[in-house]
Amino acid sequence: MHPDVHSDIQQMLLAEGLLSERELWLADWLLPERLLRLREVLMRRTSYIAVAIEAVDDGHNQAAILRSAEAFGVQHVAVIEGQQPFHPSKGVTQGSHKWLTLHRMPDIGRAIDALHARGFQVYATDLGDGAKPIDAVDLARPTAILFGNEKEGVSPEARRRADGQFYIPMEGFVQSFNVSVAAAIALYELTRRAREIAGDRYALGADERHRLYVTWCLRSLHGATREEARRRLASSGFALEEELVDEDTTEVGESESKGRI
Repeated sequence: MHPDVHSDIQQMLLAEGLLSERELWLADWLLPERLLRLREVLMRRTSYIAVAIEAVDDGHNQAAILRSAEAFGVQHVAVIEGQQPFHPSKGVTQGSHKWLTLHRMPDIGRAIDALHARGFQVYATDLGDGAKPIDAVDLARPTAILFGNEKEGVSPEARRRADGQFYIPMEGFVQSFNVSVAAAIALYELTRRAREIAGDRYALGADERHRLYVTWCLRSLHGATREEARRRLASSGFALEEELVDEDTTEVGESESKGRI
């Protein structure tokens, strides 16, 4: 690619606030095609819809939910462990986990409190009395959708403290989908409607776009090059986004934020 094209991309990233002057050297370390792909995905990311998973024990289900969240542009996932540790199958995530911000929460009460503090309403998947069909969920406010255990569903405390419950209407004999399938369907429906309802509020804020773009650039590098970039960013005062999992050096879930969303 012509050097002028690379320079034009750098100036675009600078003008849009995705890189600052002191981080512009990062653009020299990545191919222009990669820089544009990161930007393209980031501009469609949202924190208007978030996901919370409570006691989802199967590693394949954990991974499939993360993969669906990433595919539909949802950035934040809160995780409350159950009987089994949170250890999503890397074969199922297909690398999607490295682009998400994962929040490990100690219990469902703290998770819902944190979501409320960030301005989210919390809707739990549930088949009980008072649950509404998914297309009736009011998306005028930022919304976190909560999925529960494969066998028991959401806990009584989650059901009690959530702002509402919803279900996915079905036409067959079975009453429910597998939790990962339910997550994919719900994310498709809710992100589609929220994008229309929220308008400009659907996109990430400028500060989060900047922080994520720099972090994604870093995570697109490998080996010694990545470590040198990490050192340079740290020395320049950039607050590294440690919630994003570094799949080169850690298992999924080992370096998320602790109790923050």
